[in-house]
Amino acid sequence: MAIAAKELFSSYKYHTDMTILLVEDEIDFQQVLAEYLTLSGFTVLKANHGRHGMEVYQEEHVDICVLDVMMPVMDGFAMAEQLRKTDPELPIIFLTAKNRKEDKLRGLRIGADDYITKPFEAEELVLRINNILRRSAGKKEENDRVGTMELKMDELKLVSEKGAYQLTIREAELVAFLVKNKDQVISREQILEKLWGKNDYFMGRSMDVFVSRIRKYLKDDPSLQLETIRGVGYILRTSGQ
Repeated sequence: MAIAAKELFSSYKYHTDMTILLVEDEIDFQQVLAEYLTLSGFTVLKANHGRHGMEVYQEEHVDICVLDVMMPVMDGFAMAEQLRKTDPELPIIFLTAKNRKEDKLRGLRIGADDYITKPFEAEELVLRINNILRRSAGKKEENDRVGTMELKMDELKLVSEKGAYQLTIREAELVAFLVKNKDQVISREQILEKLWGKNDYFMGRSMDVFVSRIRKYLKDDPSLQLETIRGVGYILRTSGQ
């Protein structure tokens, strides 16, 4: 039985395509959570304290952070404050053994999307993550603009002042990834592995086709240039220079 493109995109988008940065200093507990999240379809990056977490965040693509509060070197609150300076929209969930009102208020003031008190069921964490990702994706679908163009993920369309282009699922994912990382060089390997989980010849050739099509669509806005960085990958320049 055929699955509608919109339904297929929704199930793919909120599950297998998402990367979680889990920062937890209790290694056994970290491993249990990481295994459960992986079995639930997420890619999991692990760190043992806030400074380690920031190093991972700076090197990898991250969709959501799950941060323990009480950690050595840099605690969860301090890491969240650093993250907010870089990405005000990145979803953050705090994990803590504390249940004090002032701690929850501090987390919310920093901009946490949720706050879970230990002990908790791993299934509850997965449900909360999925709920936050859906809300976050909804906001992006309403406001995901670059230059004069708008990406409508729910309709798989790239809209310009001259018209609208119907995208495939993977074209839409690639445009969204380029927009999120605009004016930054993105390697081919990062796109293939982070978006589609395959870095092979056939997937690479498919990506070349997607890039060629997207370049044609972006010609509607002269301020946007999708450039190839030879031997490395791509950069979506938003200055038109």
